[in-house]
Amino acid sequence: MAHHVETTSAKPAYGRFSRRLKAFVIDGIIIILLLVIALFGAVSANSDRVGRVLGFTFVGVWLLYEPLLVWLTGSTVGHYISNLRVVDDRTHGNVSFLKAVARLVIKSVLGIYSFVTMATTSRHQAVHDVLTRSTVQIRDRSKARHFEYVVENTGLLSPTIPSRLRRLVAIVCYSLATFVFYSILIGVLTSNVCTSSGTCSPTENAIIEFGGLIWLGASALFIIQGWRGRLYGCRAASQN
Repeated sequence: MAHHVETTSAKPAYGRFSRRLKAFVIDGIIIILLLVIALFGAVSANSDRVGRVLGFTFVGVWLLYEPLLVWLTGSTVGHYISNLRVVDDRTHGNVSFLKAVARLVIKSVLGIYSFVTMATTSRHQAVHDVLTRSTVQIRDRSKARHFEYVVENTGLLSPTIPSRLRRLVAIVCYSLATFVFYSILIGVLTSNVCTSSGTCSPTENAIIEFGGLIWLGASALFIIQGWRGRLYGCRAASQN
C-alpha cells in the first residue's frame, strides 16, 4: 500500500458512501475471520492458557487493526481494495495514530449516523472525518468509475446559502414538527394503556417502531436538505 495517491486530476476525488460501505464490509469480514480462527485455535488447543492468549491477541488486533493500518499506510485492507485512502487535511498525507484512533472511537460510538453528514459537507465527510480534519479520497483516480466518487461541492460554500445558524434552526424546527406529528399519530393509532403504561399489543409495537423509523428517516432527510439550503423557509437565494 503506497503512501502516495495516484490521480488523473488536480482536484481530489472523495469516495461516495457506497465505496466506504464496501470497505467497511470487507474489514468486517476480515475481523470475523480472525475471530473464527482465534476460536478454532482455542478449542483445538483445549487449554485455558492458550485460549486466554488467543483471546487477548484477537482483542488487540481488533482494536489496533484500523488505527495502525490507516496511520502507516493510509488504508485498511477494505479501503485499499475499495481504492480509498484516508488523508489528513493539514499534511495531505496519512493521519497520525491518535487521529486514526479518534476516527475509530467516534465511528464506533455514532455508528451509521456518523455518515449522515456525508451529504451535507462539501467534501463528503462523515462526522469522524470532520472532527479529525480528514477526508477519504480515491487512491487511484484512473481506476475509479465516475459514480464512485465526488469532487468538492462548492454549492455548500456559496454566499447565497443561508447562514449555518439559520440552517440549523430550520432543521431543528422541521424535526420537532415531525416528532410532534408522529406523537399525535401514535396517540391516535394506539390505546391509552399503551401510551400511558407502555403495555402494548404486538400490532401497537409494530406501529410505534415503524413510525419511529419513518421519523428518523425524515430527520435524516431534513438534515441533508436543510444543510444544503433546500428546506422551505430556508433556501439558498438561487432557489427562491
